[in-house]
Amino acid sequence: MKAVILAGGFGTRLSEATNLIPKPMVEIGGKPILWHIMKTYSHYGINEFVICCGYKQYVIKEYFANYFRHNSDMTVDLSNNTTTILDNHSENWKVTMVDTGLNTQTGGRIKRVQRYIGDERFLLTYGDGVSDLNIADSILSHEKSGAALSLTAYKPGGKFGALQIDLETDKVLSFQEKPDGDRNWINAGYFVCEPEVFNYIPDRDDTVIFERGPLESIAKAGKMHAYRHAGFWKPMDTLRDNVELNELWEVGQAPWKVWL
Repeated sequence: MKAVILAGGFGTRLSEATNLIPKPMVEIGGKPILWHIMKTYSHYGINEFVICCGYKQYVIKEYFANYFRHNSDMTVDLSNNTTTILDNHSENWKVTMVDTGLNTQTGGRIKRVQRYIGDERFLLTYGDGVSDLNIADSILSHEKSGAALSLTAYKPGGKFGALQIDLETDKVLSFQEKPDGDRNWINAGYFVCEPEVFNYIPDRDDTVIFERGPLESIAKAGKMHAYRHAGFWKPMDTLRDNVELNELWEVGQAPWKVWL
């Protein structure tokens, strides 16, 4: 089974870092967030990836093209220009990087990689969020559901303490520190898809936004399943998010680090 990762957007809300590199290459603990996402999948035996590239795609391609040597001990004999690999610390990954266009929307990017997926089930996520999601359990839940697509549903906590106030006296009746958001579940961006999903995306239309027409149509047809995740999930939308994720990594409290 392959994991498709959407990594072609401009990342404008993280422009402090993305003026030189694509958002999925912004680092946490010295490694791109894209690497962290792939390590999570790999922990569950998913080692084949299709990366939907776009903005500054050459950065992603150069990273993986040189990954083996950069993550191995090696000796370079300058007298005869030979290289000997001494100890391999690389990954057992097969990474297909596809130019899905600079301005292509998410649906168009997914449609463009259909030929690399074929007629088989695939996983799908965005290249800017980390989670301690149990990938294997989400796949099993999907299989039992018989749905065309399963999405991971997450209920975020509120960012601020909640007050209940008597508007006549201004007396605080109750206080709750960072309660569950507005009680609504949101799409956490980790999907399990049957090849049928491609049928909901029109051919040769780069303007299709996957989260609108295709997902709305799948849900309306009764073919969408929700896998509820109560653990950790955090998208890296802003510089503050990047700082927070780096802080968690540096103190050894990164919940998404499920690998050894």
